[in-house]
Amino acid sequence: MSDQIREKRIGIVGVVLIAIFLTMVCRLWYLQVANGEEFRQVASANHYRIVQSEAPRGRILDTNGVVLVDNRIARSIVVERLELKDEKLKKKVIQQLSIVLGVDRKTIETRIADQRVSQYKPVPVAIDVDIDKIQYIKEHQEDFPGVDAIPLPIRRYPQGNIAPHVLGYVGEIFEDELEANKGDDYQIGDTIGKSGVELAYEKYLRGTPSTSKVEVDRNGSVIRTVKYTPPIPGDDLVLSIDATTQKVAEESLAGQIEQTRKQQDKSDKAKFSTFKAPSGSITLLDPNTGLVRAMASYPTYDPEAFVGGISTTDYQALNAPDSGFPLNNWATQGQYAPGSTFKLISSIAGLKSGIITTNSTFNDTGSLKVSDVEFFNAGKQVNGTITLPTALTVSSDTFFYNIGSKLWSLQRKKNPEGDAIQNTAREFGFGKPTGIPIGNESKGRIADQEWKKRIHEADPVNFPYAEWLPGENVFAAIGQGDNLATPIQLATAYSAFLNGGKVLQPQLVQEIRKFDKKGKYKSTLIKVKVNNTVTVDPNYIATIKQGFAGVVSSDKGTAHSVFAGWPGNITVGGKTGTAEVQGKQDTSLFVGFSPVDNPQYVAVSVVEQAGFGAATAAPIVRRTLEGAYGLPLSNFGYVTVSDGGAR
Repeated sequence: MSDQIREKRIGIVGVVLIAIFLTMVCRLWYLQVANGEEFRQVASANHYRIVQSEAPRGRILDTNGVVLVDNRIARSIVVERLELKDEKLKKKVIQQLSIVLGVDRKTIETRIADQRVSQYKPVPVAIDVDIDKIQYIKEHQEDFPGVDAIPLPIRRYPQGNIAPHVLGYVGEIFEDELEANKGDDYQIGDTIGKSGVELAYEKYLRGTPSTSKVEVDRNGSVIRTVKYTPPIPGDDLVLSIDATTQKVAEESLAGQIEQTRKQQDKSDKAKFSTFKAPSGSITLLDPNTGLVRAMASYPTYDPEAFVGGISTTDYQALNAPDSGFPLNNWATQGQYAPGSTFKLISSIAGLKSGIITTNSTFNDTGSLKVSDVEFFNAGKQVNGTITLPTALTVSSDTFFYNIGSKLWSLQRKKNPEGDAIQNTAREFGFGKPTGIPIGNESKGRIADQEWKKRIHEADPVNFPYAEWLPGENVFAAIGQGDNLATPIQLATAYSAFLNGGKVLQPQLVQEIRKFDKKGKYKSTLIKVKVNNTVTVDPNYIATIKQGFAGVVSSDKGTAHSVFAGWPGNITVGGKTGTAEVQGKQDTSLFVGFSPVDNPQYVAVSVVEQAGFGAATAAPIVRRTLEGAYGLPLSNFGYVTVSDGGAR
């Protein structure tokens, strides 16, 4: 019985062994025959890596072909991390590099440890290294395993620090940017445009990266390069900016702000104080094409500081509360009460709604009572019987208070004409971005009944009334109250008024040049884009233009003294603006255009906390127009004006 049991057990064991053997044979057949090719490809892939390197970025030129941004080759020290797997060796090399390069050891450690950079790419630890330091490392290569000196292309600014807010800067790509650009061959460690046209035209400037297929051993070390595809440089951009005029605009803005800061703010009766003037801008636009000829913002910054990576300390300094926020482009991001420059809109609204005509007269007694509230001219100036052109020339507030008050009465009667100011402002592009391709543009605000209702519901304590009050429409008519505009919106609106009603999208790039392998380029011109078309009676335009011309040419004009000595053969029109801001000094604004009959330039300057529009902003516009015309430049100086009619 025991022999039979033993034989059965042996039989069972035999069956099990045979089954195991058959299973192994089947698995082997599956791996080597059925899916052999697939696994061979996987195994093969484990021995090859694709390494990508950035292409040189495209150049940026001014409208005359002057190179503003290109690339230069920087002598750089890089580290091959795969050569420093041994921790003791790595620490020793880092210590020696720190001594030779004069770079903090922790900085080098951080750069080498950055896992965002491909392990098959050398990690730059120092840029623009002196040749004697490179020579020392080369001569003592045995002490610096995995360390090499290679040329790296980085951004160069041949004209110095010019138009940084237009050009923008570049930096290492962040995780969120990498996610937003999926599918575009970006890798951690790559360079990407961060602001200005570097950001807005990134897809053109970047170019096509080079790729290398490398064979690696089981330790990950590169054995050889199997295939190499060279990079294709990025496209060149030709800007609409004129470098010479741009420099004048920047100097005029900075110089006038410096002068203004030395002046006493006489509106502060309690104590002696000077104007703060923390920030401002000047924009010069071609009203017929929307091309920006100059755009300067103050305070400024140097994009060179971002080459190779900016330190945390320096970046924090650029964003400190007392810095004036130099990275902001105040021409496109600044939002201000437009003051009397908004009287362009109120004039058209009053004419279109029938509140006034081109021949209407108004008795300006220096004040106007609306309901039980009395509203005054600046300095309580009395102008007597005036027409619309005169009201613009002397900047009569009461003339426009009257328009705002009567339109509010129509609003109360549910007459659609009552919203003429708000509707006209929107037609001319206020309350929404102009679309200038530069990024981070503010949209401003047109306050009305709907806005008032929303803000009341959101904050009933500070906004206890949900209805649009008569005083709010009265203030809106002179560009005060809750309306906000950006300088580029003002330039766009005035351009539309002057070019026959075309609200154009402002452009900073006029041409894109794509190069082929032979160095020849194909040019793509940027087309004029019309955002909206506004119909304005030619008689209205002529009447309003007459008033704007008087601002400069009439001895009663609010900017007459600013343009004293201006060449008589080049006509200039414009509008001063002085916006009151609660808790701050007045904002200074001026819009100028030239020539009056066939304008080629529209210039807008806005300086925060800088007093009257004629005192600070207007001289900046004058000097910028002088630069555009190639005229001798005026001296800097704060223009003293009286309180009466200066707004």
